[in-house]
Amino acid sequence: MKLTTADEVPLPDAAYTADQVAELDRLASAAGLPGLQLMKRAGRAAFELLLTRFAKPDSIVVYCGGGNNGGDGYVVAGLAAQRRLDVRVVELAAPEKLSGEAASARQFAVQEGVPMSPLNGADLPSEGVVVDALLGIGARGRVRGAYADAIQQINNSGLPVLALDIPSGLHPDTGVVLGTAVRANLTVTFIGLKQGLLTGRGPEQCGQLIFADLGVPDDVYGQVQPSASRLSSSTLLNALPRRTRHAHKGDFGHVMVIGGDIGYGGAAIIAAQAALRSGAGMVSLATRPEHVSAALSRCPELMVCGVTSGQELEPWLARPSVLVIGPGLGRSAWSEQMLQQAMATDLPMVVDADALNIIAEGRMAPPPVRDHWLLTPHPGEAARLLGCNTAEIEVDRFTAVRTLRERWGGTALLKGAGTLISSAGHLPGVVTGGNPGMASGGMGDLLSGILGGLVAQGLSLPEAAHLGACVHAEAGDLAAAEQGERGLLATDLLPLLPLFLEAQ
Repeated sequence: MKLTTADEVPLPDAAYTADQVAELDRLASAAGLPGLQLMKRAGRAAFELLLTRFAKPDSIVVYCGGGNNGGDGYVVAGLAAQRRLDVRVVELAAPEKLSGEAASARQFAVQEGVPMSPLNGADLPSEGVVVDALLGIGARGRVRGAYADAIQQINNSGLPVLALDIPSGLHPDTGVVLGTAVRANLTVTFIGLKQGLLTGRGPEQCGQLIFADLGVPDDVYGQVQPSASRLSSSTLLNALPRRTRHAHKGDFGHVMVIGGDIGYGGAAIIAAQAALRSGAGMVSLATRPEHVSAALSRCPELMVCGVTSGQELEPWLARPSVLVIGPGLGRSAWSEQMLQQAMATDLPMVVDADALNIIAEGRMAPPPVRDHWLLTPHPGEAARLLGCNTAEIEVDRFTAVRTLRERWGGTALLKGAGTLISSAGHLPGVVTGGNPGMASGGMGDLLSGILGGLVAQGLSLPEAAHLGACVHAEAGDLAAAEQGERGLLATDLLPLLPLFLEAQ
C-alpha cells in the first residue's frame, strides 16, 4: 500500500470518474480484496497520515456519514482510540440505518470505546484535528439538511481538516461545489485519483492532495480506462527534439506573433518574447507601427514589422512556420483584417484572446473550423465560443473543453485552476501546477508564446499544449516560491522558461 504526495512521490498520472472508481473497487473485491478489507486499509492509511502531519493532536473529531465514507471515518476513530488519543465521532446517520461494511466499522469503533453523538448534540470542535468522513464520492445533488449543517460546522471550527477520499460536498467528476463543501487542509483519496479533485474548485477545497492505492493490484487498474491524464513536464520533455551540435536557427522554426492593437502592444511583445525563450529559432512580431520601437527596445532579438492593414501583412506571412494570433489583437477593423489574413494561410496557429472573441462574434464568414489550430480560451472566452455563460463552463469543465474541440476542431486548451486540454486521440489532459499569483495580465499571452515556440520546434499541437501548459504552470510556481504570489508578473517567468525546457 502506497501513500504518495506531490512533494514526495508524484501523484498517479491516471484520473478517473466516480463510476470508474466504483468499478475499480468492484474489480478489487473480485480479485480478493473484499470491501471491509479495503475500508480497514483506507482508515489505517488516513490515520497514519493524520499522525504524520499533525503529530499527536490534542483532540480528533470525526464526522461520519451513513455510507462507506463514514465507515472509513469509524475505522480512523477506532484506531485513534487504540492509541489512547482523545477522539470522538459526530454521527449523521442513526446507527440502525448503517449496513454492510459501514456497520462493521462502527462496531469496531464502539468496541474501542469511542464516544459518539448525533450532530444536534455535538459541540463545535475547539481544538485538535477534524476528520471529514461525511459523503465521499456518492454526492451528486446539492447538499442539504444535516449534512450541510455539518459541513458548515467543520468549516466554522477553524481547525485543520483531513478529508477522506474527497472533501464532502465536492462533485468527484467536475470539481463543482454542490452548494457547500468542506474546506480541507489535506485530502487523502483512495484507489483512484478522482478527476474532480484536479480542476475547478477541487484544488481549493482539497488543500494538499495525497493518494493511497490501498494495495489494489496493477492488473485491476489495467481493466479500467482512465477518464483523464494528469500532465507533468517531466514526462513530456522527450517530445522535444534533441539539439545537435551543428544545429542552426532554421532548425527550430519561425514563429510570427500577430497582435498589439493600439494600447495593447505589451501583450504581443510578451508573447513574442515567450516564443524566443521557449526555443524558437526565429520570432517575428506583426503589430501596429506605433509599437515597433518599444518591441525592439524590449527585445532586440525580435524581427518586428509594423503593419496598418491586412494587405501589408500578407507578404510577411510567407516566412513563418507557425502563427500566434490574439495577444493584444483588439476587436477593431485592423484586428479583423489581421485575423482574416492569418486564417487564409495553411499554417498551424495558436489562437488566443480577442482572436477568439472575433470568431465567437461571427465576424469570420463562414465560421472557421480547423484541424491544425490550438484554441486557448479562458472560461469567459470559452462561453462566448459555445454560446453560453461562464457559469455553465465552470459547472463541467471536462465537458466544456471536449465540446470546444468538437465544435471548432483542432486542440482546445481551457485555462483556469486545473487547466484542461482536449485533442482527438488523447485522454483529456489536466495541468495541476500553477498558483493564484498567475491571475494577472499577460500570463495568457505568455502561454500563447510558449505554445507557438514549441510548435515551431516540431511538436504537434497536442504535444505543445500538454508540455507548454505544464512549463507555464511550473515556471509560475517557481517564481511564486522565490518572490511570492502577490504582484507576480508574466515577465517574471521569462528567464525561468529555459530551465523547464531542458531535455532530461
